[in-house]
Amino acid sequence: MSGLWTGYADRLNLLVRAKTEPEARERLWQSLQLHMGFPAFLEYVHARVRIFLGDLTSERFGLEDDEYHALVDNTDSILHCAASLNRKSEKQCLNVNLRGSLEVIQLARRAQNHHGLRRYSHVSTVAVAGKRQNEVVQEDSSIDWARSDYDPYARTKKFCEHMVHQLLPDVPHTIFRPAIVMGDSRKPETTQFDMVQAFDMLARLPMLPLRPDDRIDIVPANYVGGAIVKIHQMEKPNYGIYHLSSGTGSQTYKELTDALAKQGGWGRPSYQPWLGGPFSKTVNWLAFRGGAVGYGASLLKVFWPYLDWNTVFDNSRVAQEMGEAPARFSTYAFPLLKWSRENGFKYPAKAWPGETTAGVGGEGRSFAQKGRSG
Repeated sequence: MSGLWTGYADRLNLLVRAKTEPEARERLWQSLQLHMGFPAFLEYVHARVRIFLGDLTSERFGLEDDEYHALVDNTDSILHCAASLNRKSEKQCLNVNLRGSLEVIQLARRAQNHHGLRRYSHVSTVAVAGKRQNEVVQEDSSIDWARSDYDPYARTKKFCEHMVHQLLPDVPHTIFRPAIVMGDSRKPETTQFDMVQAFDMLARLPMLPLRPDDRIDIVPANYVGGAIVKIHQMEKPNYGIYHLSSGTGSQTYKELTDALAKQGGWGRPSYQPWLGGPFSKTVNWLAFRGGAVGYGASLLKVFWPYLDWNTVFDNSRVAQEMGEAPARFSTYAFPLLKWSRENGFKYPAKAWPGETTAGVGGEGRSFAQKGRSG
């Protein structure tokens, strides 16, 4: 959440999965250089960050007793945004999402018992709503335990929310549920390419097995990050759960492909929704093939249920807090795809310039984790 670095004065306790501080700083630099230059990064790390070398899935994060007690004593709010995004691996989702969240909740419990916790913010997902079709889902009606889930990722994230409510009833807590997070509306760059690459593969097809008037709920990463940071910092948010989404402002596939065709100078695809079944079977077959086609098919196989559900998530709560709705995907989709293609769907990361930094201590900090994905 780069806004925690650039928009506020809070100092941070950061849990980073690394064996040494230099390795941890390099991992942070790889993650944050999209948002800031190296001099600014160094300044923030020197003045506002204490790094804890640990693992989300280890008991007490694998920290020594004195380190863990220092973390408990010096944390006054917690932002839990680390998770496995591997929708295919139940083992990884159980280990990272469930065990990891339980460790963070236990930290919150101990901090609350020791000195009180200002806020616990938990980043979940709209996928906790389970299998839906042709709906506008409200925050308070998303969880339905009788409803089936699309994958282990959605299932474990739903139970993580349940743990927060059950185990931290006396701690002010906020649940954030992002929709499909793709790109940055301010600049055509990203470090997360899975969904971008799946969307790019669809954009290249002359025929789409989708309904043209179905909507897809895509929201830019800068809006999601800004909303989480702003609401986490609020003394008393108006709500306990927020969909970080485009809601009823979500665009249809036809609106998106028309915009891409106009900006890219290529033809508009034809829509043949009756091909959905055969397309899904073909994608499943190609997913086991090698090469770029196989990889792209494997991504489509994972995301296909979310592309075919024509379900959006009401965002009136977050729009109220932010004072604005998120940018429409069509306004930045083409520059994002163009930049991603030119860079081979890899972020052109800069190497560490070679300067060594020192860890710092401090009190009255927020705790967060460097994101972990599958």
